[in-house]
Amino acid sequence: MTLLAFDGRMGASGDMLLAALLDAGGDPTVLEPVEDALSLEYRIDETTKCGITATTVDVVLTDYQDETDSEAGLEGVDDHSHGGDNNDRDGSGHSHDDNSNGHDGGSHTHDGDGNSHANHEHSHDHGDDATHAEGHGPHRSYLEVCEIVEEMGLDAAVERDALAIFELLGEAEASVHGENLEEIHFHEVGADDAIADVVGAVLLLSDLEPDRVVTTPLATGGGTVSMSHGRYPVPTPAVVELAERADWSLRGGPVETELLTPTGAAILGHVAEGVDSLPSLSLEESGYGAGGYDLDPHPNVLRALVGEADAAGPLVRDDITVLETNLDDATPEVLGGLQETLTEAGARDVSILPATMKKSRPGHLVKVICKPENRERVTRALAEETGTLGIRETGATHRWIANREFETVALERDGDRYEVGVKIASDADGAVYDVSAEYDDAAAVALETRWSVREVLRRAEEKGRESLEE
Repeated sequence: MTLLAFDGRMGASGDMLLAALLDAGGDPTVLEPVEDALSLEYRIDETTKCGITATTVDVVLTDYQDETDSEAGLEGVDDHSHGGDNNDRDGSGHSHDDNSNGHDGGSHTHDGDGNSHANHEHSHDHGDDATHAEGHGPHRSYLEVCEIVEEMGLDAAVERDALAIFELLGEAEASVHGENLEEIHFHEVGADDAIADVVGAVLLLSDLEPDRVVTTPLATGGGTVSMSHGRYPVPTPAVVELAERADWSLRGGPVETELLTPTGAAILGHVAEGVDSLPSLSLEESGYGAGGYDLDPHPNVLRALVGEADAAGPLVRDDITVLETNLDDATPEVLGGLQETLTEAGARDVSILPATMKKSRPGHLVKVICKPENRERVTRALAEETGTLGIRETGATHRWIANREFETVALERDGDRYEVGVKIASDADGAVYDVSAEYDDAAAVALETRWSVREVLRRAEEKGRESLEE
């Protein structure tokens, strides 16, 4: 299984993702449909960050006319550029998506080092007066951006992923400003450079064809950033909304400036799973995508690693809260009803274990698993049902669970058909590793057919496995 892993310790932006994917072997010629559709060019170059040679990508407009950038109606969006000008106001001087990435305007190709894109040629005759797409060009509504993407003539899978990323961006902006998705007008993320970042990243991912994409916790940076409504702390509201929808986690620092942009967060929110550390893999390619500013002693780069990992995929990470309480005076009736009452309050699982309490008295340990957003409601229900005077929240923050699908299979006996529910468990990559029949269904069928319950379970699970092979 081909695994693409991003090292998120210095955050991510759209241009850093493009650069890292190119440096890790992506073919720059796949970007040509975007250049043709938007009259722009991807300038690919090279720089050094704290001794690390990294690729840079800058988007420049080839047919720019000085139109009013604010004519598209900016209500409902953050008038927030993640470029150098805004960030420079607080003295931090850092940008991911800016026009000062140290490009010299020349063409660039790699000459080896095992990178598979070394033989691709992607160069233009750049003039010194080229207009950087950052902060220039029209700003569009969510629906206008979707229309542009749909008119590019992309492969169906690429178009679907690009539209999904813009939907994430739109939903984040809509949530921040209390508006509907269809009413949202993008500022930065509706301009040509953001469209080029999103669609370009999806095209390069399609070219690399990883079976799985992961990222370590993404650094957000710190400090504040200027927006149309004032100064806001880092991470910005849009990034916070995107992170809530994503599988990966955030990490503050390591510098007092913005490291994770909405475009970078949206791309990774759609394509990447979160991991706590880089997984084991047989490394085949690596790449570094550079950000705009020098942040010594921290190399301002996004690292991408490509290699072969074990074929067996992981289970799915599920964020949870675990609640516990000890009971020494609960009646069997109360304990017997906890499963139902706590499940109604939001519990995912309830366990009741025998325990020895103070003075060697017999008692019970009640353990409840719930989603973090349901913990207050579940703790209230647990306290009211049992009369406990205290409930602990343990240190567990997540569990690993299977993807679960439910199907119905039909068993026949003496010309009659009987239905049994079957639960199919698979890992994060969709590989099925268990098929289990529902006991209650099997018990009901056993009564009617005079088969044993075990025989009904066996037959139903066999039918379930056969359906997967069809």
